[in-house]
Amino acid sequence: MATNMEVPHIEEVAYVPNAPTSPPTYSDAFPELPVPAPRPATDAPVTEPTRPWPANNKFLMRSSTCTQVFAVPVEERRFNDHSFGDETKQAETCKEIMARNNVSIEMSLAKDQSLTVVIHGKDKNVMQARREIVARLQTQAQLGLKIPREHHRYILGKSGKKLQELELSTSTKISIPKADEGSDLIRITGTKEGIERARHEIQCTSDEQAKLAFERLPVPKIYHPFICGPKNENVERLIKETGAKINVPPPSVMKDEIVISGDKDGVAKCKDEIMRVYMDKKRKCQTVSVEVRKSQHKYIIGPRYSGIHEILKETGVAVEVPSLDDNIETITLRGEQDKLGPALTMVYSKANSNVMSEVDAPSWLHRYIIGRKGQGIQKITEQFSKVHIEFTEGTDKINVEGPPEEVNEAVKELEVIVKDLKKRMSFDTISVDQRFHKHIIGKNGQNVTRIKNETGCAIKIPSDEMNSPIIRIEGDPAGVQKAKAELMLMAKRMENEKTRDIIIEQRFHRTLIGARGDNIKEIKDKFNQVQITFPDPGKKSDIVQLRGPKDDVDKCYKYLISMHTDMIASNYKAEVHIFKDFHKNIIGKGGSNIRKIRDETDTKIDLPSENAESDVIVITGKKPNVEKARKLIEDIQKDLANIKEEKIEIPHNLHNSIIGAKGRLIRSIAQECGGVIIRFPQQGSTANTVTIRGPKNDVENAKKQLQELTNEKQQSGFTAEVRAKPEYHRFLIGRNGSNIRQVRERTGARVIFPSQDDDNQELITIIGKQESVDQAKAELEERIKSLDDVVSIECQVPTKHHRHFVARRGEVLKHIADEYGGVTVSFPRSGIKSETVVIKGSKDCVEGAKRRILEIVADLDAQVTVECVIPQQYHRTVMGNRGMNVQEITKVHEVGIKFPDRAPQQNGGAPNAGGQNGEGQNGAAPAENSLPNGDVNGDEAGHNKSDIIVITGKPENCEAAKLALQDLVPVTEEMTVPFDYHRYIIGAKGKDVREMMGDYDVNISIPPAEEHSDKVKVTGPPANVKRALEALQEKCDQLEKEKEDRMLKSFQVKCEVDPQYHSKIIGRRGAVVNKLRDQFDVNIQFPGKEDADTNIITITGYEDKANAAKTEILKMVRDYEEMTSIECKLDHRVHPRIIGAKGKNIRKLMDDFKVDIRFPRGPEENPDIIYISGGEDDCYDCRDHLLNIEEEFLQDFIDQEYLKQLTKPQRDQGGPRKERPAAGFTVTDAPWNAQVPDTMSNDDFPTFGAVVQPKSSHAWGPKPGGRR
Repeated sequence: MATNMEVPHIEEVAYVPNAPTSPPTYSDAFPELPVPAPRPATDAPVTEPTRPWPANNKFLMRSSTCTQVFAVPVEERRFNDHSFGDETKQAETCKEIMARNNVSIEMSLAKDQSLTVVIHGKDKNVMQARREIVARLQTQAQLGLKIPREHHRYILGKSGKKLQELELSTSTKISIPKADEGSDLIRITGTKEGIERARHEIQCTSDEQAKLAFERLPVPKIYHPFICGPKNENVERLIKETGAKINVPPPSVMKDEIVISGDKDGVAKCKDEIMRVYMDKKRKCQTVSVEVRKSQHKYIIGPRYSGIHEILKETGVAVEVPSLDDNIETITLRGEQDKLGPALTMVYSKANSNVMSEVDAPSWLHRYIIGRKGQGIQKITEQFSKVHIEFTEGTDKINVEGPPEEVNEAVKELEVIVKDLKKRMSFDTISVDQRFHKHIIGKNGQNVTRIKNETGCAIKIPSDEMNSPIIRIEGDPAGVQKAKAELMLMAKRMENEKTRDIIIEQRFHRTLIGARGDNIKEIKDKFNQVQITFPDPGKKSDIVQLRGPKDDVDKCYKYLISMHTDMIASNYKAEVHIFKDFHKNIIGKGGSNIRKIRDETDTKIDLPSENAESDVIVITGKKPNVEKARKLIEDIQKDLANIKEEKIEIPHNLHNSIIGAKGRLIRSIAQECGGVIIRFPQQGSTANTVTIRGPKNDVENAKKQLQELTNEKQQSGFTAEVRAKPEYHRFLIGRNGSNIRQVRERTGARVIFPSQDDDNQELITIIGKQESVDQAKAELEERIKSLDDVVSIECQVPTKHHRHFVARRGEVLKHIADEYGGVTVSFPRSGIKSETVVIKGSKDCVEGAKRRILEIVADLDAQVTVECVIPQQYHRTVMGNRGMNVQEITKVHEVGIKFPDRAPQQNGGAPNAGGQNGEGQNGAAPAENSLPNGDVNGDEAGHNKSDIIVITGKPENCEAAKLALQDLVPVTEEMTVPFDYHRYIIGAKGKDVREMMGDYDVNISIPPAEEHSDKVKVTGPPANVKRALEALQEKCDQLEKEKEDRMLKSFQVKCEVDPQYHSKIIGRRGAVVNKLRDQFDVNIQFPGKEDADTNIITITGYEDKANAAKTEILKMVRDYEEMTSIECKLDHRVHPRIIGAKGKNIRKLMDDFKVDIRFPRGPEENPDIIYISGGEDDCYDCRDHLLNIEEEFLQDFIDQEYLKQLTKPQRDQGGPRKERPAAGFTVTDAPWNAQVPDTMSNDDFPTFGAVVQPKSSHAWGPKPGGRR
């Protein structure tokens, strides 16, 4: 299509060759790119959108996600240093908490260096994450308070309730020392406010019990600030002057009292002063109440109440600000009338120092306003540095906080951005079945990424946990409609899809796939809309999944079924036994016979190797072809030898007994008869024909033996069958097989009961001589008949034992029913006080069940309960891994073992392992028998209940079990192990010590390296500890021997050898020196180039072997010194030919002439001179040979040069044209020509926290503003 376009004018410039030109500037060579238009907001990172709810919807539902924001004051931050290390720890902590709780955490620093934390996620996860962050990022203060021990019980209260209430109300943890510790120090851990409240209450309780003077002054809460003074100056002054203790309730405790305790005179003086101040302020003070927005209260309070203290100090007016948790906006000023005005002015000044404003913006636009990685909002925050902008998920508001002037400007900027986004952005939602979401996303997100790139839209697909079908699309209106249409088309196409499974034997999967996937690729090309998924090879599954359009899936299913059927048919296998001597005849000359059979029958024929003992030839293919190939192979054998085939009839029920276990019996017969082939029908067949093939005489011998064996088996192998219900089998067999053993002993017949895998579970088989079988059958039928006669009897079982029989879903009753022919045992229903138990079943079974029940009752009556006291801290060790130790003891000693519940912990904390509650921080270990609330939990003997293990069973068994448990109680033994051996015991990364701990089931504690201690502790059961100590002693003895051996092996001897012989001693690739090292077990060290003395070779090892190695080296040197060395001048161009590929030629020369040839190496040596060393005659013979090679080479070289001159083209008469060397590309004023910044300069690399004057010049990158 032709268009009218304006053609820009092109200035014509004449080209002047070799004209001098000045290099272009950086700005000319690399002009600035045109400023791009603002990127659409769709490039913002895709985050989870929030659908705005209509404003008039009265059925609002709370979101499953929430966002919490809280601040950590700078003085309470755990990582408040500005070093890289602490920042990394803080970030790692947050990442760990985010991963564990599935939340997102954002942190920022305020101007006052306080840490603001934003947590987003599900409600429960957010609360858990907040707890962890406060515990790990916010320091927990601790206070030690000395309270007389006699007052501790009053702090605990009855059953510890008072202490629990105090901990709950103050959110602190209070640790009181145990009675046997003799300490009076109480430790309080928690926030500073909570500590103050707890300290006040504890001190009040203690002071009330003290014998010193104690006064509780009724001073209203509103006058406490005047008595305390700014920052408690007045109270501290009084305490210093009088020595009395003054407890003023903290601001959070609403009590109208002040408690004074201490010396009487000091208490009286404090009381007079406090009451004077109180009466004076009560008479003079007036109040003024003002309304201030709740959001501005924090500015009046200031950090750590500094704002209120400042107003009190400068004006003498107390400011009462309601709690931040209350919705009250009234602030009360109390003081003298003439000072209220200045105080009110200070209150308004502090309140108005910062304001908060809101900007209306739909919540789904928030992320576009923020921009990718915060770039959008960063422009505003950089422009208005004192402004704090907060986005709250789920709301259509943006909160802006800061100085009034900057807040107004920031609000205007945000309103402009919101207005622009509303014009340019749109969103829409579609509903797609959730099972199609993963297909819309595609593999690694390919599908959804493609749609995003094509349409420029953000697409939000809900996760599986959300269980929502709604897909949200955001972006440009046109792009949103385009993306919506494509997604709907994909969903419609997937709704028409079908999934179908096909069973294909796993052995054919590789064949279907083909080499490099060629076969499956052809199938996929034929059915290109169908996705074929094979199972992983490790799963051993036969299921292949097809997915795609319905018609295509059905066609592909039929095609694969057909292929599977063909593969099954063409993989029929048969085995042919051919005498080993005839295998070569089967193969034929050059494989002609076997190849002909394969071609004619289209089968695969595998013969065993010559060294194999097997004589079986395996034929694979379609069944008719396989049978044809079998016949052809057997015919070859018949033609070659006098092979006879005989068939005899043997009853099929005798086949297994004649074959014998693993075929041993039939194999022995075949070997005795010259290796004949005896073929039985396939297993499961009812055919009686057995085929014998082999030499004629051998076949007759085998036939005779088989007939004799058959007659013998028929006489002693008469079989009869009896049917009985499966539940009778256990009773017929009897306990430990006693009943059936009696039948066998009386009759001599063998009775076989069905196994669990047999189809017919009622069939019992009897084998033996006919009269024995008949007698055994009669006895069994009589027993079965008696079992069929159902009777009902009763027995008395004490009520207290009923639970034992019916516990664990009646496990005991099930065992009785299984053992005694399926009898029914009925116990009285719960609530009925009766001891009668009804047993129903056959007469013999019922009597046996009754005897068994009475035996169990007798055992229960004889049972006793024995207590075994083992400290609870060892219970886990005694139990063993997954309770294996206890299970073994209960099984061996036939007892029941009940471990106590774990002792309750304070505030739901972890057990006191290692003294975390006492020794770790408070310096005192927990009492054995005391609970966190101060109660004593134990039995009459003083044992802690949590330490008592209860053993139930027969007296002698209980005592044996008790001893077994006590033997498992871990003990700790110390052993002296020299410090130098510790690293050998630990091993690489602790591998050896872990193996030893696992082998002996003990814990081995090795002291830290900095302690340089020789004491190693071994903890575990006494027997295990003993074995571990023995193993450690063996290890130490072994290390001692190794140390002595190392000392002996560290003997050094030096050998002076001329450096020219070093390479001879080393040998090619170290062959000679390595041989010496292996022969004498020494280390041979040659000098380096930088060493002062390059003649010294150091030999390290055993003294005798080191001297022997030295003698051998000196002998080698003498041999080399006796050799003749001559020079040979050879043109250096012939050297490569002499050396050959990888030195092959030169090695052959040296071997042939028994000499050593050295070529020049350094530039200082003559390149044409080589050195030949060896016997005199050998050296001269080698030189002559090398000169002959040189002569032949130079003659060939001259001939080649002459031919080159003849074929070389003539040069131009004007001579060769000279070309100027390229000058390269030169650019001036480039950034890489600028001065490199000085790393020692504070201007270029300022320290963190320092303020540096910005530099006007730019050392790196293009200069701002583009070209000059």
